[in-house]
Amino acid sequence: MAYTDREDLNYLGELFLVGAFQTPFLNMIGGLDGARSKVTRSFKFPVASPWALSGASQPNISESTSVAAGTATTYTRGQDLNTVQIFQETVEVSYAKQSTYGEIAGLASTATVGGQAVQDEMAFQRMAALRQIALDADYTFLRGTYVDGVNATTAARSKGMLEAIATNEVAAGTADLSKAMINAAMKKLADAGAVFENMVLFCNAFNKQNLSDLYGYAPEDRNVGGVNIQQIYTDFAPLGVVYAPNMPADDIIIVDMNYVYPVFCPVPGKGLLFYEDLAQSAASMKGQLYGQIGLDFGPEEYHAKITDTSTS
Repeated sequence: MAYTDREDLNYLGELFLVGAFQTPFLNMIGGLDGARSKVTRSFKFPVASPWALSGASQPNISESTSVAAGTATTYTRGQDLNTVQIFQETVEVSYAKQSTYGEIAGLASTATVGGQAVQDEMAFQRMAALRQIALDADYTFLRGTYVDGVNATTAARSKGMLEAIATNEVAAGTADLSKAMINAAMKKLADAGAVFENMVLFCNAFNKQNLSDLYGYAPEDRNVGGVNIQQIYTDFAPLGVVYAPNMPADDIIIVDMNYVYPVFCPVPGKGLLFYEDLAQSAASMKGQLYGQIGLDFGPEEYHAKITDTSTS
């Protein structure tokens, strides 16, 4: 986007951010302030080293067999990886724009200078850029596709929850969301050995309404109607239900939030996500917000997804 100049008009009135700007998944895993995060010193980082036992069976070992040398069993381990990626927003405001906040467009005949909501254009642009990074991070952590930044010209891209979850998937085949699908996803989790510590279901608006229709019960009342399902009790664990605007309309994820963290690769001397002024260039103020951030999703076997539901 080009720098901000006097053609980017100022208006009177209270500011309202519109659009689907909520970031509930990002907020629930700790946000971008580093309060609940992990730190890496390389772009790629391990998220889990999974291993498994053999299937349960009854041993059949005689006394004579027990005193002989047995055949050793090796339990092998693997490694799941993800990467941080660069989040960067540049802001630039001309001296003329920064100094002429008194120029008002639109309905302003009864107003005086100083009544407008934005009197520091640079501060506003910085705030907006930070909100944009938060929105992009929330989207990435849910829907990001993995790319290994193998060289300086390849952009590293963090894997999001939808791509990370591979073991426990229920394919809806464009059918309407149903209780049977939720039950099937929970059974897959149980069969995979999920620990069910802090399970939360994330979905977009369409399936949020479907969940309320599926699980809601509204007592008869002359004055109050409707339901808003925020928790579902299953055989294995209660599920919190969260509306997440950045989720695709046809997908649902069930996440154990105790095993999901934002990961930062901090820049020495600057921090996790920081703002800095850039080199002065003629008659403008210029700076950037910069961070190297990814998602630690833990063992993917602890999460589940329902894909390709109907959307109408």
